[in-house]
Amino acid sequence: MTGQRDIQFDAVRAVAVTLVLYAHFLAPNGTSFLGHLGVRLFFVLSGFLITRLLLDARDGNAFASGPALRAFYARRVIRIFPPYFAVLALVWLTNLEQSSSSLAWHALYLSNFWYALRNDWNPWLLCHFWSLSIEEQFYLAWPLIVLLAPRRRIEAITIGVILFSFAYRFYWPLTANPALARDLLPPASMDALGCGALLAVRRARGADVPRWMRLGWPAFAVVFLLVVWSDPGPANSGWEWAHWALVQVLPLVPLVAIVAACSNGLGGRLGKLAELPPLLFLGRISYGVYLYHPILLAYAVKAQPWIPLNVSEQGPGRFVVAGAATLLAASLSWALFEKPLNGLKRYFPYVARPRAGMAGETSWIGPPASVSALDLQRTEARR
Repeated sequence: MTGQRDIQFDAVRAVAVTLVLYAHFLAPNGTSFLGHLGVRLFFVLSGFLITRLLLDARDGNAFASGPALRAFYARRVIRIFPPYFAVLALVWLTNLEQSSSSLAWHALYLSNFWYALRNDWNPWLLCHFWSLSIEEQFYLAWPLIVLLAPRRRIEAITIGVILFSFAYRFYWPLTANPALARDLLPPASMDALGCGALLAVRRARGADVPRWMRLGWPAFAVVFLLVVWSDPGPANSGWEWAHWALVQVLPLVPLVAIVAACSNGLGGRLGKLAELPPLLFLGRISYGVYLYHPILLAYAVKAQPWIPLNVSEQGPGRFVVAGAATLLAASLSWALFEKPLNGLKRYFPYVARPRAGMAGETSWIGPPASVSALDLQRTEARR
């Protein structure tokens, strides 16, 4: 069942957010690519889960696009908005790192455009919001395609989105401009989101990842590491641009393979490892971990005179102090704030429930045989 297998996706989230924490708290110069890799893994997983959820809703016995769209957006608001806007309120009240001037952009989920237009990472403590903005922009547009486009065209549209994202990368060498926009504008992330979505579309028609991907992903991973560790060459040289493009594209195959394997359910020792309770808990609170970690780092740096470990620079001290504070805050947020609010999702079902008191009405609008209402609830609860 979907709900039983999806528990391993919490392990995927745990790995992804750990890569981000390593990059922002511990990594020496030159190894921050692991944080970007963690974000790309989040994107692939998100593209897969959201598309699968929407396709399952569309396959209901009496699918109606309007109620399905309303349910999707309402449930996304319940899950994402409360902690997000709580963080913005805290930053506004304390004017942390003089961030108030950009808060309107972040509140509208336009963080990626804020940093791209200025070609600068200030305010730094909100720079991770660029990826949350990408996700929200994806959530805004993608359900309209999956729920409203002709079903037989969805796979072709998804492939077209991926190809457009690849083509987007060829534009920047022509401009000879390595601006932040090349990584922060939506097309730069549509390949990862699209690859996850394509996996869901293929699964919906009974197909799996292609054989070349299933067998060849280790080779892509090795080549990716070799490219990352190679000298990128002089700025704006042919190899520097190729280096950038390969670092973006090569990981997609291993990341899709990971999501596909976990969606099938890993067995043996690897499966037991992926279902360790601490790992699953970290995955469950990963949204809070990602959301809060730079904010708590900023406060830790301000409190450096009272902290015996060095938190002002990358290193073990920062990783231990800021990491522990982040895990504590995310755990409390999940238990006291996010989890109770998630209970409100029951008021916005993707499938209609039985209408009590309707004489002669013995049937109800349910999902297809391949997915139960409980499966949909479990899947969405983890989203």
